[in-house]
Amino acid sequence: MEFIKTPLEGVWIIQPKIFEDNRGYFYESYNQVLFRDNLPPVTFLQDNQSQSKKNVLRGLHFQIQPFAQVKLVRVLKGSVCDVVVDLRQNSKTYGKHFKIELSEQNHTMLWVPEGFAHGFVALQDDTVFVYKCSNLYHKLSERCLLWNDPDLGIDWGIDKPIISEKDLQGAPFKDLASLL
Repeated sequence: MEFIKTPLEGVWIIQPKIFEDNRGYFYESYNQVLFRDNLPPVTFLQDNQSQSKKNVLRGLHFQIQPFAQVKLVRVLKGSVCDVVVDLRQNSKTYGKHFKIELSEQNHTMLWVPEGFAHGFVALQDDTVFVYKCSNLYHKLSERCLLWNDPDLGIDWGIDKPIISEKDLQGAPFKDLASLL
């Protein structure tokens, strides 16, 4: 398993070693020892899974303290453009984003620490997205940033995303302090 730094401190690309033959493939999606040796310690408390049609955009979500979450995200079926936004006010990359394609073909995972908003857009029909969370979902601590906020400048790579009513009500980045 390879742990690759991204331009956003604390966000890691995790590329598992794939063992493939005529029967199919095998890989470790989580190994406590390797993760402990390469990333900050965390205990995962909840696993989530979603299925999305092509062009469904989910995000940009985060939870505030004391229910903030570390997430380990990956795609089981299909592909997504996955995006994280740095919300840490003392960070050199505050307000910057990082995006990466996660797919069933590349098996790439992304480590999203606390202090980041997260979202994705499905690039294929029937995309299955899974993620481990270090904290339980807490409705009153959930926040959402506006997916198309011009201050964030995220190019999602699609023209007409399908977005939930809740996500359409996301807050602009300039109002982040009032959300915390």
